[in-house]
Amino acid sequence: MSVYDRWHTAKPRIGSDGEPVAKCREHKQYPSSDHGKGYRWQVRWRDENGKQCKRNFPKKSGSSPDTCADAFDAKVQAELNAGTYIDPAAGKITLETFAKQWRASLVSDPASLETIDKHLAHIYDVEAGPRSRRAPGKSVIASWSMSRLSKSPHAVQQWIKSLEVKKLSPGYIKQILGTLSQIFNAAIDNGIVTANPTRARSIKSPPIPKKRIVPWTIEMVDAAAVELDARQKSGAIAYLGAGAGLRESEIFGIAEEDIEFLGASRKIRVQRQVKRIDGKLVFAPPKGGKDREVPLSDALSLRLSAQIESRTPVEVTLPWRAVDGPPHTARLLFVKADGLPWYRQSFEYTWNKARQAAGAPATKENGMHVLRHTAASAWLAGGVDIRTLAEWLGHADPGFTLRTYTHLMPNAAERGRKAMDDFLASAGHTLASPSALNVPSGRLR
Repeated sequence: MSVYDRWHTAKPRIGSDGEPVAKCREHKQYPSSDHGKGYRWQVRWRDENGKQCKRNFPKKSGSSPDTCADAFDAKVQAELNAGTYIDPAAGKITLETFAKQWRASLVSDPASLETIDKHLAHIYDVEAGPRSRRAPGKSVIASWSMSRLSKSPHAVQQWIKSLEVKKLSPGYIKQILGTLSQIFNAAIDNGIVTANPTRARSIKSPPIPKKRIVPWTIEMVDAAAVELDARQKSGAIAYLGAGAGLRESEIFGIAEEDIEFLGASRKIRVQRQVKRIDGKLVFAPPKGGKDREVPLSDALSLRLSAQIESRTPVEVTLPWRAVDGPPHTARLLFVKADGLPWYRQSFEYTWNKARQAAGAPATKENGMHVLRHTAASAWLAGGVDIRTLAEWLGHADPGFTLRTYTHLMPNAAERGRKAMDDFLASAGHTLASPSALNVPSGRLR
């Protein structure tokens, strides 16, 4: 690698008059044909593939590799030696362009890709109208180069603020930010940039309000079941949610053949859900793509048996995983009057009526997901450990289960007192009197 003076040559060149060109007055050197044009100093190097590269700078000496040739020359040489070199030209690709390339390379289920597309729409801001000081329909970061953006966490923070202005929920903003982080991780892997700006310490996403989960009582579940039975002959929906912890889409996908009513290992196999992709219904694996089994209690078994007896399961065939996927058939317990499965949006009105019958407030926390929380609460109260609970709920990380339901666990302090009382009173020993311990009697209440 070397730094070259673009404006001067070691020997005089021949001018148009056929005579050697004299030295310039300012630098006292022989001027080149580029004298006074553009930046004076040029760094030339070959990348790891042997490709000739060059870049011009306004200064020769200095500490900034962005403006000083010597500093840039040293930086590139160090990166080449360490194997961390990235072609500066690669980083010129815009965020939007690279994100579209990244999206085109993804291999995932259609529903997940549909979610990513919604996130990308907010990254590109394609659905937004004109904004001052920037192109109509573009976010504050879409047209930035990946290299520039990787060094500008403040721009990412400004974009996060714009999502707040659009009244997006803190939880959804966090999901979109997660997709942007995936894009930059891919750019790092592809040698486009060296840093992920979403991980900078200065990046602050809106705090997600912490709301304690309040499970329903059995009386509330019963009231919801009565309402669902009166409206859709599907009262067991409430019991399946509160008695087995299934997600809403998994309840709609449960089939008669998924339930093992007899034997010591009575259980429910959770192996499909109903999803809506591009306006069409499909069967898909449970969230996370992993089947699971949930123990079937006698009380829930009776309620599900009654449901099957009162309303015969309906054989439904839908594509598997994608709208053009192979056909998959199941005898569903819960369908609409037209014989088609329920899905979240179509069931919303019916659930709101069931919620009202249960006497629960009209809040997001009292969506159908509250039944799942109710099941978790009952299991914890019965002494089920967190790892087993995570398996039954289909959580990949038991830590998430613990963080979500820790406040529903039996009182640790009270259990600790009882355990210590049992220990100190074990093997026929009796507790010493307060006087023997020199402790005022009032302290041992």
